[in-house]
Amino acid sequence: VVDLAGESGGNCELSVPGEVVVRHDVTIVAPANLPASMPEHASELYARNVQALLELLVDQGRLRLDFDDEIVAAACVTRKES
Repeated sequence: VVDLAGESGGNCELSVPGEVVVRHDVTIVAPANLPASMPEHASELYARNVQALLELLVDQGRLRLDFDDEIVAAACVTRKES
């Protein structure tokens, strides 16, 4: 079990903030500062995904929405039909 509220005491009464404990054959992780423990690779991957999406949406500095592209169409929440 990963207790995401470990820093503030936890959501599980068996959590020990900042520690990994085993209670009743269950491992409980209650990290004290979860965001700081996340790998930087997750941020890099997210940045690459955003860049790839922007490359689909922008051509030579101008917004060009190709609604035949399934990713562009799925990312669009609303649009005005002409």
